[in-house]
Amino acid sequence: MKNEMIAKVLKELRKQNEMSVRDVIIKLEAKSVNIAEKTLYGWESGQAQPDADTLLILCEIYHVNDILSTFGYKDSLPLNPTEFEKKIILALREHPEMTPAITKLLDIDD
Repeated sequence: MKNEMIAKVLKELRKQNEMSVRDVIIKLEAKSVNIAEKTLYGWESGQAQPDADTLLILCEIYHVNDILSTFGYKDSLPLNPTEFEKKIILALREHPEMTPAITKLLDIDD
């Protein structure tokens, strides 16, 4: 599945690391990844995407620690329910017939 953010993020990361396209190509070559400059431009413009192994190497070059969040695969807000919220969820699962009433009470679109 193509992630549209990959192109934008790759270009942004290269610039944040103050690297030219040639700098990145040299670092990739040092890791046995040989590509043309136009390939990197293609990745940064969204015309193509690097394979998973190459993306991991690029993340290493760009000092990316949290790959999922960097490329938009994680929710921006982690969901850490309180003990009370967990009890509510469990109770709702035991009484699914209450779902319509709860969604109406809380004005939640189902």
